[in-house]
Amino acid sequence: MNRFARLIALPVLALALATAFMPAGAFAKRVAAPAAAKAAPEMPVPSTAPIPAGDYKLDRAHASLVFKLDHLGFSHYTARFRHFEADLNFDPAQPEKSALTATVQTKSLETDYPDAAKLDFNAELTDKQWLDAAQYPEIVFKSGKVTLTGGKTADIGGTLTLHGVTKPMVLHATYNGGWAGHPMDPQARIGFSATGTLQRSDFGVSMGIPAPGTAMGVGDTVTVILEAEFTGPPLATTKP
Repeated sequence: MNRFARLIALPVLALALATAFMPAGAFAKRVAAPAAAKAAPEMPVPSTAPIPAGDYKLDRAHASLVFKLDHLGFSHYTARFRHFEADLNFDPAQPEKSALTATVQTKSLETDYPDAAKLDFNAELTDKQWLDAAQYPEIVFKSGKVTLTGGKTADIGGTLTLHGVTKPMVLHATYNGGWAGHPMDPQARIGFSATGTLQRSDFGVSMGIPAPGTAMGVGDTVTVILEAEFTGPPLATTKP
């Protein structure tokens, strides 16, 4: 036997002898021990208390406001607003009585234009020809009638004030769920998804709308897409 083979054989022989003289099952336990030691700690679970009625505030860390509109018939150009707030009064037992007010900072419009040094597209869209953020710094939605359309869906009718004009608007909302609180999130939390459409020409924003019968321009119909979580009453105030 050459030297290399002896170096391999000796440790293998030692392991075999040690295993042979161990009590039954001891080797398996020893091998499994490190895995058991790495077992993840048990995670805390959400409260099972009912979701409370009350005032809820938008959690900006878990919310987005996106809009899109047709561009030349080739794509739906998409952009977003970075700064907005919302207050919601919500009762899960009577959701049709909910009341929502949302305020968007017009200047916070954000596009994905690739070269700001060549064209500051954010500034262009918030300038006088488009949203005129200097004169109309806020976009405001206020709910009115809430109509339930399913077990977790509703149409939220209200008014939208944009570019100094106030018009009716409907948001089609889905309630995604919530909890009364969690040890790591000790307050009520609820979440919604919503969509809505508007004609920007109704609000005096008509720049670039295609001539009738063509798609040469930027569409009049704007689709709004919202994802929102709201935080509400502290967990300590809820009843189990």
